[in-house]
Amino acid sequence: MNLLITGITTQSSIAYSVAEHAMEQGHDVILTNPPGRQFSILERVAKRLPKEPVAVLPMDVTDPEQITETAEKVASHWDHVDGLLHSIAYAPGDALGGNFLNTAWEDVAQAIHVSGFSLKALGVGFRELMAAAPNGAGVVALTFDASVAWPVYDWMGSAKAVLENSAKYLARDLGPEGIRVNTISAGPIKSLAGGSIPGFDQIADRWSESAPVGWDTKDSSVVADPALFLMSPGARGITGTTLHVDGGYDAMGSPIA
Repeated sequence: MNLLITGITTQSSIAYSVAEHAMEQGHDVILTNPPGRQFSILERVAKRLPKEPVAVLPMDVTDPEQITETAEKVASHWDHVDGLLHSIAYAPGDALGGNFLNTAWEDVAQAIHVSGFSLKALGVGFRELMAAAPNGAGVVALTFDASVAWPVYDWMGSAKAVLENSAKYLARDLGPEGIRVNTISAGPIKSLAGGSIPGFDQIADRWSESAPVGWDTKDSSVVADPALFLMSPGARGITGTTLHVDGGYDAMGSPIA
């Protein structure tokens, strides 16, 4: 498969594990991150992967022109894209950490744009390349269960709700072109993204207590194979859904204090 993977921040990130497993299985990978510091980090981290990616490209998902330019660059390497991983999330500090009632709209708008609306932007931007995939294409977006209110998650939770709902509408509108869109609700991983949320340990440290098969907050690789499956033809009948990869936490009731 030809896989476009966004949002690698560190070697502990889920996106890194997806890229690593993809390469080990013989798939071709192109990586993207926003220009600037995040792109410089990606260039360094990419060298630790099992083999060199086909390309490492700068792309700001809030800039339609950059998405178009990146799609053109990807098209210079491949005639189609089989899978796209959306691993992109950002919220200003004032939108997190228990500040829900006081967050300004400008910060909320940025969180929703980067973390939610960008899924639609990527789906449209890479639509032609994915529609050209001979066995259909799969888009996978990483989320954190937006069906409930979490401590400290605040407006990122609302942005993830936009992401999850947008996946359903994209599944509806892109499905006739053979493009499937799903989300994975992963348990908490202590990566750079998780560590940037004030009070994140409140959620992460007790997760395994309610997960029937346990949960290792340092093991991002557990999400990689489900993500690759959803991007593969093996998942050709699955779209518009959220797969929980969280040790079974979502199926359990709240623990009694």
